[in-house]
Amino acid sequence: MKVKVQSEKGLKKTLSIIIDKSEIKKKLDARLSELQKEIDLKGFRKGKVPTLVIKNQFGKAIYGEVIDKILKESTSKAIQDKKLKIAGQPKIDLKTFGEGKDLNFELQLDLLPEIKLQSFEKYKVSDFSLKVDKQELDERLNNLTNEYKSFEEKKDEKKSEFGDQVIFNYHAKVDGNDFEGGKGEGVTIELGKDLFLKGFDNQLIGLKKKDKKKVSSTLPQNHPKKELANKKAIFECEIINIKSPLKNKLDDNFAKKLGAKDLSDLTDKVKKQISSQYNTALSSISKKEILDQLEKTHKVEVPKNLIDNEIKSIPKNPDNNENTNLKLAEKRIKLGLILNEYGENNNIKVTDDEIKSEIQKQVKSMPGQEKFVFEYYQKNPSATQHLQSSLYEEKIINFIKSKVKLIKKELTIKEAEKIISSFNDNNKVKASS
Repeated sequence: MKVKVQSEKGLKKTLSIIIDKSEIKKKLDARLSELQKEIDLKGFRKGKVPTLVIKNQFGKAIYGEVIDKILKESTSKAIQDKKLKIAGQPKIDLKTFGEGKDLNFELQLDLLPEIKLQSFEKYKVSDFSLKVDKQELDERLNNLTNEYKSFEEKKDEKKSEFGDQVIFNYHAKVDGNDFEGGKGEGVTIELGKDLFLKGFDNQLIGLKKKDKKKVSSTLPQNHPKKELANKKAIFECEIINIKSPLKNKLDDNFAKKLGAKDLSDLTDKVKKQISSQYNTALSSISKKEILDQLEKTHKVEVPKNLIDNEIKSIPKNPDNNENTNLKLAEKRIKLGLILNEYGENNNIKVTDDEIKSEIQKQVKSMPGQEKFVFEYYQKNPSATQHLQSSLYEEKIINFIKSKVKLIKKELTIKEAEKIISSFNDNNKVKASS
């Protein structure tokens, strides 16, 4: 195989490759010998068909198969021998070919740029931590006592009040006609939450056990039966039972009901939960600070073919023009190349165990959907690849974060909300400009 550089301009390089006809003949003869053992033709015993007969009947197809394999192997070898890092798939331009001839083709390549990694010495990145004050913590804990309250039966003569739990049967009609889903037994609602139908709860206030009442309400706009959407329905309700709420005492026993060891443990869990609600967004801000400094301190020529492919992946937005999408695509590719270079230089890898661990986290966050999550990743290799890429990027960002100067910033919840809101607003403005 003879390889020479035909042309070179920027990140584009064209190689001229010639495969000697004698090498092609060897591979053709070897393939014919393989097929001779496999082909079964009428008039010949299996494995005894002369290669000349095989060639006469299947010559063009066999030649095409052999040439295709030679092109793939020689392309790979040329790129490897020249130690080239390519962006995207090479383009092959056949010049001369045919049985008894040399194979002459050009390999048109888009190359990845050489990236000179810069020092992190001058980088400054915010290291946020959240200060959860006692007032916020007490409010969350009290909300839990209200959310997980228990109920006790009311005496028969007592009427239903706001906050009571009412159990009832109903038979509903629209325009005097029954409809699918218009009957219910043992339905439980908490008066005041308005979760059944808008305005329904209030009409059940002031009733006693065994009372019957007609309740008027409008069916929802998203009703499964389109013809019933926004229709007025009359519900004939019969009250089966009424229960009044019991105020929970915030103590160790209540904490144990929620799966904590004691009240102190529950308090720690709630505190961590509050922090985690804000930490993801605050980490995104720190990451953005790192990415902005990486982009600013590195000059990288981005391959056009990668930009074109990235533009196709950007969701269509009427507020974005072509120039906006071009800049966004170029920025994404540039940062991806820089991060990958840091990853390769520092031998950062994502293990199979780390991918499995991340999938397990997703499973735990979706109780009852375990089978669906596992099957999704098993049936969608691209989803697993995307997960691996996200973990890889996260590890590189954390590596960079460990090397830069961190500016400690302890925030109250109000301060965190203000910073996150400002960050989101700025991103929206930049995305549309």
